[in-house]
Amino acid sequence: MVMTHVALVVSGLAWMYPFLWTLGSSLKGTDEFFGRGLNPLPSQLLWSNYQQAWEQASFGTYFINTLLITIGTCVGTLLVTAMAGYVLARAPFPGRGIFLFLISATLFLPHGYTIIPIFDLMEKLGLLNSLFSIIIVQAAGGVVFGTFLFMGYFQTIDSELEDAAKVDGASFHQTFWRIMLPLSGPMLATVGLFTAISAWNSYFIPLVFTLARPEQRTLSVGMYAFIGENSTQWTLLCAGSIITLVPIIALFVMLQRFFVNGLAGAIKG
Repeated sequence: MVMTHVALVVSGLAWMYPFLWTLGSSLKGTDEFFGRGLNPLPSQLLWSNYQQAWEQASFGTYFINTLLITIGTCVGTLLVTAMAGYVLARAPFPGRGIFLFLISATLFLPHGYTIIPIFDLMEKLGLLNSLFSIIIVQAAGGVVFGTFLFMGYFQTIDSELEDAAKVDGASFHQTFWRIMLPLSGPMLATVGLFTAISAWNSYFIPLVFTLARPEQRTLSVGMYAFIGENSTQWTLLCAGSIITLVPIIALFVMLQRFFVNGLAGAIKG
């Protein structure tokens, strides 16, 4: 038991060290950053790095863009995956197995192979260089995974609730919106958290879809403002990384209880 605890502590510190090093480096000066090596502790706290990072890289604008994209992606993904998961769990239809196989196969497609047709589609729809295009693409990317989680969760809920609703005259849609969806709070939090983390940290899609409009970039893309042709502002890059990480870490802390319950329900299903 003691060795298990020691192994867990060592593993935890190993996982935490990169974050602690980045946090410490974000408060260092340039000379100290290169002079202290792997030591994460700064000799003095330079909070001005955060102000400089925020102003130099237009983080205010990028923060709002990232927030709008994350909220839009979460709303779109949750609506589609909750409805699809409920139908697959409670309304068997001919060809259901084939349909599940086909959507499962899309999980194995590398993003690099799909970005060109997606880019071409967005261009033909006139949605390029807009936040809406990023929301659509990222929401679609999380549909399959979220659908399977919701399907597994709905399968764990007793069907007697739906039978009682049918006796009272509720339709299939009314049963979903008024009974099943309110009961799926843990899964809503789980899928929402997965989606939020993915959308918040996404880099490749926002980069490709905002090439012509830099003002619509996200935080992940905006951090490259600290990387020049001849030099990199490492302390500001670390400060920008912490600014990017804090909101999503705070969200996980607030939703972690629902997150664990939702995963447990999906696995049980």
